[in-house]
Amino acid sequence: MSVATQSPSTGSVPAQSATGSPRGRSTAIILFLSLGGLSFAVLQSLVAPALGTIGGDLGVATTDASWVLTAYLLSASVLTPILGRLGDMVGKRRVIIVVLALLLVGTVLAALAPNLGVLIVARILQGAAGAVMPLSIGIVRDELPRERVSVTIGLLSAIFGIGAGIGIVAAGPIVEALSWHWLFWLPAVLVAIALLGAIFGIPESPVRTPGRLDLVGTAILSVGLVALLLAVSEGQKWGWGDGKTIGLIALGAVALVVFVLVELRVKEPLIDVRLFAHRGVWTAHVVALAFGFAMFGTFILVPTLLQLPTVLGYGFGMSVTGAGLLLLPTVVAMVVSGVVAGALIRRIGPKIPMVVGGVAVTAAFLIPALGHGEVWQIVLSGVLTGIGIGMALAATSNAIVESVPAAQTSEAISANTVIRTVGSSVGTAVIAALLASNVSAQGAPLDEGFTVGFWVSAGVGVLAVLAALFAPSLRARRREARAAGVEDFEELGKPGAA
Repeated sequence: MSVATQSPSTGSVPAQSATGSPRGRSTAIILFLSLGGLSFAVLQSLVAPALGTIGGDLGVATTDASWVLTAYLLSASVLTPILGRLGDMVGKRRVIIVVLALLLVGTVLAALAPNLGVLIVARILQGAAGAVMPLSIGIVRDELPRERVSVTIGLLSAIFGIGAGIGIVAAGPIVEALSWHWLFWLPAVLVAIALLGAIFGIPESPVRTPGRLDLVGTAILSVGLVALLLAVSEGQKWGWGDGKTIGLIALGAVALVVFVLVELRVKEPLIDVRLFAHRGVWTAHVVALAFGFAMFGTFILVPTLLQLPTVLGYGFGMSVTGAGLLLLPTVVAMVVSGVVAGALIRRIGPKIPMVVGGVAVTAAFLIPALGHGEVWQIVLSGVLTGIGIGMALAATSNAIVESVPAAQTSEAISANTVIRTVGSSVGTAVIAALLASNVSAQGAPLDEGFTVGFWVSAGVGVLAVLAALFAPSLRARRREARAAGVEDFEELGKPGAA
């Protein structure tokens, strides 16, 4: 393992990390980073199908047990930009080791949790691993040969969608065969391997931005994100017109505006909001927001529909396990399309894969919006969803990496990760509200609620397509990148890169 030396550069990659990494070491880095990302993503969604079981075992209502999800979401949203910035400052490997250690402690604590309070604390610790993706992409950019960067970023980006899908698929069989405690014991094994790999198999990144953490900006951003996401997460339970919900949304909006104003004035901002002015960056953020919504819209609508009894005339009467297995084609499609997108991006840039991803996910929701009475319609929709998510997530991450200097990679990807998390939260809340507002006298969701949910998600897909179309072409992106000080993507525009 090489000893890293601090580089004062803000946009260059040392030649050794850019061109001299042996293939074996590169493969090991990809493997360990993939395991860390997979663990975090699985834990994000794995507990959702088991909230009722967890609440019953701990003697609390399901509404109280939902804090297991809320605490994780809030922690990830707040800590991701902070830890991503620290990674750029003090070393990405050093911070990712801390992050994976926190994730491991939180996962073991959750597996042993005797009550809801301990479980919530454990989930807060796990949420720190939201920084795994931006730190991983930063390490990949700094350490891997340039010809492997776009494909690897595509794979890592797809893994976060894949992990969320695996969590939904695996939750039922794990709980039925073992217990909810194993929802944490099994991922803990992956986390432990990833942590050991980070310690012994990943070199320290030499690309850093020395400075101090913006404590004022950190506090303001934390208030804004917590207020906004808490309102979105709890709005259905409190009521969207309730004073708490409206007050928190207002507080969150004001805090985020103040955050932008503060960051424009400080010398060393937590997030350089000026990066958002780059067309390659803001379009990627809009696409990430839309896909966060669409991804979790799928994970709510499809399993719920599949598990409703057939006597209703529109349910499929499947078990939790059966419904999860029907989502496997979605997960497989994410894997394949993420890798394919990475290869395409290296040749033609991220715009076309981003557009293709938006079109695929729009079509994925249009099919069940027009009719969802047959299993083939659900499977086809799932495959298109997987293709769309795999393509788009790979493209958005690569678009940002190609638009910002190397020393700001983790910071910029952190912002994109938080934006996608906000999209996921809003998507979850909106789809759940639509289903809750269209119920029968017996309390079962009506078919109309699913139809409206699919149409709304298709509309969000159209938003992603429009944002992708506004993304700069490859030549325009190269001009923007050069103006921003990006120096490590010279191969773009060579023969084969139209």
